[in-house]
Amino acid sequence: MLLRLAYLGVTNTLALLRLLPMGNRDKDAEILALRHQIMVLERQLGGDRVRFHPTDRAWLAALLHQLPRAVLNQFRLLVRPETVLRWHRDLHARRHTAMSQPRHRRRPPTVARSATG
Repeated sequence: MLLRLAYLGVTNTLALLRLLPMGNRDKDAEILALRHQIMVLERQLGGDRVRFHPTDRAWLAALLHQLPRAVLNQFRLLVRPETVLRWHRDLHARRHTAMSQPRHRRRPPTVARSATG
């Protein structure tokens, strides 16, 4: 999962670098094209739900969690904005759980008693 998340981070960083020299008009055209593709995919899915991998969830949660809910409601996402925010809360909860787990899960050693005692 970590390797997939790193791959997504690198590819999205490269995509961001590709957008830097573009003008606003070009970016708007690309955004409209992507939105149209999402509409086509949603139409093909019908009532079926989209399945995201955990790394996709992590990437979307990290990307979108700082945006206000009003802005998220304007986006054309495959999931509801509440779902993205829940994914972000789950990520933090899992990280907190992992960090608070004891490092050694076995019983601590006992004091050896002497044979005469």
